[in-house]
Amino acid sequence: MGHIVPTPAGKYRANWRDTAGRQRAKTFRTKREATAYLAEIETALNRGAYVDPHAGRVRFGDYAARWLAARNDEITTAARDASIMRNHVVPRWGTTPLTKIDHLAVQYWVTGLGSRLSPATVAECYRLASAVLRTAVRDRLIGHNPCEGVRLARRRRKDTDDQVITQHELVTQLLPAVPDRYRALVGLAGGTGLRWGECAGLRWDAIDLAIPVVRVVRVAVEVSGHVTDKPYPKSRAGRRVVPLPEFVVTLLTEHQRRYPPGAAGLVFTSRSGAAVRRTTFRAKVWRPSLVRASLLGKVVEFGEHTVMAHWQDDAGREWSKEFPSRREATEHIVRHAHGGPRFHDLRHSYATWLVSAGVPINDVSAVMGHEQTSTTLDRYTHPSQDRDRRVRSVFADFLLTPAPEPASETGQEPDDEGF
Repeated sequence: MGHIVPTPAGKYRANWRDTAGRQRAKTFRTKREATAYLAEIETALNRGAYVDPHAGRVRFGDYAARWLAARNDEITTAARDASIMRNHVVPRWGTTPLTKIDHLAVQYWVTGLGSRLSPATVAECYRLASAVLRTAVRDRLIGHNPCEGVRLARRRRKDTDDQVITQHELVTQLLPAVPDRYRALVGLAGGTGLRWGECAGLRWDAIDLAIPVVRVVRVAVEVSGHVTDKPYPKSRAGRRVVPLPEFVVTLLTEHQRRYPPGAAGLVFTSRSGAAVRRTTFRAKVWRPSLVRASLLGKVVEFGEHTVMAHWQDDAGREWSKEFPSRREATEHIVRHAHGGPRFHDLRHSYATWLVSAGVPINDVSAVMGHEQTSTTLDRYTHPSQDRDRRVRSVFADFLLTPAPEPASETGQEPDDEGF
């Protein structure tokens, strides 16, 4: 049991022992305040909800560093969380004691982030801050999580979030625009729906061109420019066998003939023979290919030594500029144009093509590597190009027959009340 003793200064000190048996004390101006506080402490001890009043002096930054170090995440997740913590969370809360972080301050911080960061990034910042403080509650450093009840801006989808290209655009526009060395890589993604890491980490021992199928058993992981191999896919359902379309078989056969396997039998490598890096591929191969395929901006030739580049910025404004060569115009559009299909949109397109062709959704989920069909339906299917025609065709046989002429006993038209 705790007890209260007067101090030489005329105040009152509440004394108690914490859950570890250590003697604790706190001084109050009046005996009533000390008695009320001691009652709260004893109630918390009895209920197992005791929090050391001095424990919350730990600074957020110090505790967050311990929290990150204790996590057991994939290296990509760990790198992403460490970056967000370092750039957005710790600069605001790093030197703040845990007990000094209140709900209103967190709400004000989240609202301020929304003025300069995307809703998705703000949500990640909030997620990490809340996770750290939630763990502090479990460690009995603070009594509650001040992030609870904080409102985030809604994540509204944009037209450029997920873009679906048609099979015709893939075969006749995009693939011819991709450099020879990477054409099979883009064709594989469009013809199988494989994720980037599954394509980049693919080895020839996982491909059977005779059946023909590709087995997804490993992925490539890129962190800070370094590509490593992970001997298992994203999830249990990610380990799968995917049929290869005929055009992909043709592309892979030609690729195998022209480009020798990389280290450990990698199918796709850079010119140096190393694994393909996603960041470099996007800047040097993917976006320039989109420009050449007229899927990002547009390059129009005027005369023998003049070309005009057309593109849109992130605000939807149209821009144009003259260049002496198509290469320079393409490079300018790559750097300044906003939007355009992402490599991952090939996966969205693949799922949409299958669903539109009538492939059962459970089969689509299986080849996509999803554990639940709802994931396929919610994230990876979009309206097909011929949606309107197919919807109208449902009603093609619905024909209206002329209604009989209304008649009355007197042979006159009925009045308004006669219907």
